[in-house]
Amino acid sequence: MIKFYNTLTNKVEEFKPIKENNVSIYICGVTPYDVCHLGHARAYVTFDVIKRHFMRSGYTVNHVQNFTDVDDKIINRSLEKQISPIDLAKQFIDDYFMQMDKLNVIKANTYPQVTKMIPQIVEFIKKLEEKGYAYNVDGDVYFSVDKFKDYGKLSKRKFEEMRVGARVE
Repeated sequence: MIKFYNTLTNKVEEFKPIKENNVSIYICGVTPYDVCHLGHARAYVTFDVIKRHFMRSGYTVNHVQNFTDVDDKIINRSLEKQISPIDLAKQFIDDYFMQMDKLNVIKANTYPQVTKMIPQIVEFIKKLEEKGYAYNVDGDVYFSVDKFKDYGKLSKRKFEEMRVGARVE
């Protein structure tokens, strides 16, 4: 029997897969603007141990880990190094794989990259705006946390407490 701590219930509970003998794991990947470090290693080695335990327990594991291969850190670093953001991200994605291979971390099934998902992301944001869950201010889109009734549920924080100091336009 595999047990996990459930943040929602504050209890250790037996793991029950949604689909028999199948587990899906999504891990937020690195933003590749610099070399991997010990903090990255800790996160990916930890999930590697969990994945291996599931596999040895007879589960088929579908593991997805993204790369946020475009953001301000990448753009700023690419300007410093005078190379394209795409080349910079590729360099550090390659470094990520090299470091994880040295640690014998099992590869994910897929590694989606933000730059290859832009049309889907834009469409998703449009749907959020249409449904009133997001709003646009001067070309930037923000999530309307007050429209999501369960916002703060996992962190056990009250919505009113989270808005202290927030800017509302």
